[in-house]
Amino acid sequence: MSGWEKSAITLAVFLPALGAVVIAMVPKERDRLIRTLGILFSGAALVVGIVMLFGFDYGHGGLQFELKASWISTIDANYHVGIDGISLPLFELTLLLSFLCAVYTYRVLPPPGRPKGFLALVLLLETGMAGTFIAFDLVLFFIFWELVLVPMYFLIGIWGSANREYAAIKFFLYTLFGSVFMLLGFLAMFFKSDPHSFDIIQLAQNAQTAPFAKSIQLIIFAGVFLGFAIKVPMWPFHTWLPDAHTEAPTVGSVLLAGILLKMGTYGFVRIALPILPQAAKVWAPIIGVLAVIAIVYASLACLAQKDLKRLIAFSSVGHMGFVMLGIATLTDIGINAAIFGMVAHGLITGMLFFLVGSIYDRYHTRQISEIGGGMLQKIPLLSGIFAFTAIASLGLPGLAGFWGEVTALLSSYSPAAILSGHLTLFRTLMVFGGIGTILTAGYFLWTLQRVNLGTLPDAWKEKSLPDVTTIEWISWAPLLVGILALGLFPRLVFGVTNEAVAALASVFGG
Repeated sequence: MSGWEKSAITLAVFLPALGAVVIAMVPKERDRLIRTLGILFSGAALVVGIVMLFGFDYGHGGLQFELKASWISTIDANYHVGIDGISLPLFELTLLLSFLCAVYTYRVLPPPGRPKGFLALVLLLETGMAGTFIAFDLVLFFIFWELVLVPMYFLIGIWGSANREYAAIKFFLYTLFGSVFMLLGFLAMFFKSDPHSFDIIQLAQNAQTAPFAKSIQLIIFAGVFLGFAIKVPMWPFHTWLPDAHTEAPTVGSVLLAGILLKMGTYGFVRIALPILPQAAKVWAPIIGVLAVIAIVYASLACLAQKDLKRLIAFSSVGHMGFVMLGIATLTDIGINAAIFGMVAHGLITGMLFFLVGSIYDRYHTRQISEIGGGMLQKIPLLSGIFAFTAIASLGLPGLAGFWGEVTALLSSYSPAAILSGHLTLFRTLMVFGGIGTILTAGYFLWTLQRVNLGTLPDAWKEKSLPDVTTIEWISWAPLLVGILALGLFPRLVFGVTNEAVAALASVFGG
């Protein structure tokens, strides 16, 4: 392996952190320079990520761009990073969304401004998110996992809406609570492994040759389940999400929905399933039931929402329910569907939060009743993009939202062989998941009717509302193209993930 391949991941992950340090040293009066530096450093990381796409061997399911170096020898913790077909799509999504957020910030910042602090936190957040997807040592994984907590807390707490302090504290406490149990699970893996190891690859191999006792696996799985489930968030651990999304600034909501939620689902696929396979068999039906409850509950909650941003936030709970349903089947089809769903949700819901932010900039309200309809007449381009993205989110065939949901439902008809005793349960879950897709179409179409269509209220007839700006086009075009491209060519993701997922699912006969 060349020196470039060994250093590529490290470069892509830590370039944003370097950018945060550089921005911190720039005088706060240099507003334009600060915003430009945010774009340059996040863009440089994205360029490295794109180059990695061309160097990735898509026919090889193992770890690539791998680097392993001794780090904390006392506890045998290593700087072990790499990328495979499971992590590559999420890693690239992180770099893309972070760059687009930096571009979007060039246009406007929410009160109280302060681009220096805002962009430094966004870049630090990018390092934490990207690092989580390439860490193959549990200690390193945990550090990256926790690194995202502080920047997001301040992004919500300083640049958020009226109830920002409450939402920031709730987000922090929920996530920290789950992280404590996750850390205890990691420590248990270390002390129960022989020889002791934090290495994810080694622990996964040990699970096949010298697995932990089933009782130990069940206890450890419960710990990591709490940490990952809160981050997803799964029902009933979801209550922090609508508050955090509603109060977060636009960029914070985009990154929270687009990337942070995927850290939890990725944790299940990367750590819980391969290292604790016997416990995964026991927990899978429980996860499946909770996932479908989330799908139906979130859809009903969306029908009751009056705030446009809160509606999109609840929709994330439902969409991540489809991801967890795919994971719960323990099949290659289901896990592939889950990863596709993660990427599609990142593109679509990230785009929706961008749109809601821009709608708020123009109307200065997120209340559907105060917008009052007729947006298609006033700002046709923005309302057209909103309609396109909402239809993608409800799962229209030919757009990205379709493949993750329909494939997750398909996988639940035939779960893994080791779940054959729960066949009736999973097929029942498929039916209720299908009902959830109908409800999803219902609340999105009803929202479009109330916002886009109808007669333009008198209050807005004389107001001058700008349509899509140049910066918005630049920020949104890659997401819009991605939504269409993944809908027409799902192999763009399935072709990347299939080899690595097949190796993982073979453990369960899936």
